[in-house]
Amino acid sequence: MNDKLIIRGAREHNLKNINLDIPKNRLVTITGLSGSGKSTLAFDTIYAEGQRRYVESLSAYARQFLEMMDKPDLDSIEGLSPAISIQQKTTSKNPRSTVGTITEIYDYLRLLYARIGIPHCTKCGRIISNQSAESICESVLKESDGKNILILAPLIQRKKGTYEKLFEQVKKSGYSRIRVDNEIVELNGEIPTLDKQKWHNIEIVVDRIKASKEEKSRLFESVQNALKAGKGSVLISGSDEQIFSQNNACSYCGITIGELEPRTFSFNSPFGACKTCHGLGVKMEFDSDLLIPDKTKSILDGAIVPWSGRFSSFRRQTLRDVGKKFGFDLLTPINKMSPKQLQVILYGTDEVLRFSYESQTTDSRWQYTNTFSGVIPSLHKNFVETDSESKREELRKFMRETPCNSCRGRRLKDEALAVMINEKPIMDVCDLSIDACYDFFQTLKLSDTEKYIAKSVLKEIISRLEFLKNVGLNYLT
Repeated sequence: MNDKLIIRGAREHNLKNINLDIPKNRLVTITGLSGSGKSTLAFDTIYAEGQRRYVESLSAYARQFLEMMDKPDLDSIEGLSPAISIQQKTTSKNPRSTVGTITEIYDYLRLLYARIGIPHCTKCGRIISNQSAESICESVLKESDGKNILILAPLIQRKKGTYEKLFEQVKKSGYSRIRVDNEIVELNGEIPTLDKQKWHNIEIVVDRIKASKEEKSRLFESVQNALKAGKGSVLISGSDEQIFSQNNACSYCGITIGELEPRTFSFNSPFGACKTCHGLGVKMEFDSDLLIPDKTKSILDGAIVPWSGRFSSFRRQTLRDVGKKFGFDLLTPINKMSPKQLQVILYGTDEVLRFSYESQTTDSRWQYTNTFSGVIPSLHKNFVETDSESKREELRKFMRETPCNSCRGRRLKDEALAVMINEKPIMDVCDLSIDACYDFFQTLKLSDTEKYIAKSVLKEIISRLEFLKNVGLNYLT
């Protein structure tokens, strides 16, 4: 058997009639300048001929399902075996991608927590249980006593579709009004037409009532009807909106989590993602050390970098007038200022100050009174409102990623983080290494009912964790 791959007269693309002997059972690297023909030799000559010969050896029936490659331009090639070509695939730098999402482990984790997770109250930490119609009525009277409210039965929450059949069913059930995307629609006339490509919220308008003790019996009846139509959920709309559920409500604090769904635990969905950081776990914030890198400089010397240079005359005069009020001037080095003075410069003040401005190019001058917003709020406003990507990119130089204060870097809403399995919320499980995560699921203590519900999901999670362990990625989290 030939122990070499012998190539003679290879002329494919830019190859110049080359002759080459490549040893087998070795790791061979083809190197050279860009455009010298490395890929042509490897893919368009060796791989193409090997694939072509393999396909030709198959039956006519099998060949019809496979792509036939053209014969490369060469005199001869000997010692060639069927070839496999592995395409390079670069990974994306999506900040929402994790080991869990790429391997689909997190998808199964979300399903597991939605099925057997035990919700806890985000306020008192007690295990949340069912909420009765009576307790819902008491909460409504406590929160909205004397106010006009709408009692709604939620049917669709942020889902796409046209829902013609749903409207017909609601009409047949005896309800004459629904609320579609916060607008009341009468069902007596034409059925509303919805855009199937947009998200929609649909609720049945069960009753419009003034919440009071005198109307308690009517309120109770309406809440019961809404719970029945909304499959255990009722939405109370007054000065603000609050959803109550017969499932997952704290009887001590009145806090309702609602029905647990896989999307409740998704940081890529508005239903689960932290509202502050939108599921990223971090926020881009302006850093005072980047704004003022040299604290020995004064404002006049350009200490505040984004407020120096061209067009800085107005800002300097503004800071001059702020300094008159708080005891510093434009020649005071930053490191000589008090913490309060630096705080005012960076974050502003609510005190009304008198400002005067004199143009450097014309004779115009004017005076006005206003509060001072501060360097950081002003830059943040520019960053959010500007349409110029280059300006936004310039401002990013003065920003750093910091953990979100609301979710503490955990990406999810408090309601999702309060759902536990064996005293662990979902993000605590995600923080474990592959080894520790595998051990956690192997020693999971569940009731017989929970084991039955979670059996297939746990099988998928454990098999994926085993694969990661077997390929040596057990150190990842």
